[in-house]
Amino acid sequence: MEIIYKDTKIFNEEELQRLFLSVKWESGNYPKKLVNAMRNSTHVISAWDNECLVGLVRELDDGETVAFIHYLLVDPKYQGMHIGDMLMKHLMTYLDKILYIKIMPSDTKTIPFYERYGFKQYENYSAMVIKNFN
Repeated sequence: MEIIYKDTKIFNEEELQRLFLSVKWESGNYPKKLVNAMRNSTHVISAWDNECLVGLVRELDDGETVAFIHYLLVDPKYQGMHIGDMLMKHLMTYLDKILYIKIMPSDTKTIPFYERYGFKQYENYSAMVIKNFN
């Protein structure tokens, strides 16, 4: 099996929904929004096994001072194959001139993964969110 990595913002609803629901992410229930979100992102790197989307990372930035990595996910059937690592390495090549690169892991078990890329936790800093699911 050869995993192919692509820089693309164009996806169909079904492939995004399948991937997001494979990791039990609530946003997978909103595939139209996911398609639009990818198109509106600064960078999206995806991993493919033939025609099957198996991983994705996306990032939003202002081009100078701050970038937010939002969404790094790999289908559980493909985890342990270093796909997440390859997605991050590819994405980080775009961010070498940005002053601050931020990520807010929703699962504390993933913190050591991000620390390998130089991310550090802020003291006394917590992410906050509003969910607008109708």
